[in-house]
Amino acid sequence: MAAQPKPQNGPISNIVIIVAMETEALPVVNRFQLTRDPPSPFPEGVPWVRYRGTFKDLSINLIWPGKDPALGVDSIGTIPSALVTYAAIQALQPDLIINAGTTGGFKAKGASIGDIFIISDCAFHDRRIPIPGFDLYGVGLRKAFDTPNLIKELNLKVGKLSTGDSLDMTQQDESLIMANDATVIDMEGAAIAYVADLLKVPAIFVKAVTNIVDGDKPIVEEFLQNLAAVADALDPAVEQVINFINGKYVSEL
Repeated sequence: MAAQPKPQNGPISNIVIIVAMETEALPVVNRFQLTRDPPSPFPEGVPWVRYRGTFKDLSINLIWPGKDPALGVDSIGTIPSALVTYAAIQALQPDLIINAGTTGGFKAKGASIGDIFIISDCAFHDRRIPIPGFDLYGVGLRKAFDTPNLIKELNLKVGKLSTGDSLDMTQQDESLIMANDATVIDMEGAAIAYVADLLKVPAIFVKAVTNIVDGDKPIVEEFLQNLAAVADALDPAVEQVINFINGKYVSEL
């Protein structure tokens, strides 16, 4: 079931942007002149980072899970993303969540490097539980919030997203990704969709393709080669989405 928006008496005024990596976050932070918030709304000791600011009639909070305290790398994956989404909803009470990030894409499904996708459905491909009922729970299929007007206005591609906690793709993962009919894959979207659905906050997903999963280059090599450039391409797409959202009700998206 799609997440239902919380009751509102006016247009969208408060949004939370969830971004998994600092490389993805900083272009958006710079574009909207967001500032890092010293008094964190999150529990003491967690590495989660909040940037905030205003744009037109919107209050914008960008949340990045921060660096792993022990290893100093981005806290990527489903667990940090789910935790910060839950904490951000509890602390900030957003009208809308935007998960913005990079993704692998399938050329067989029409994806090319730098393409921007709005996600229609989110599912997992690495939660294999072959017991009746639990198998569907493992896949965890959820609809993203429906945004027909935004898609039409911005002329963006639409695709299904499959999420897993590994950057590479095993043969078993590939078969399950195909079963999910995924155009793109990432490491956080379905987890964010789960939390947003649980707490009934509408969530939309804006994904930029860094690597072609069914292409000729190794996934990790192509991802690292294109990450910075594609993160910069994601930034204007997020601005377009936020410009469209400004002044609108959730039902008008």
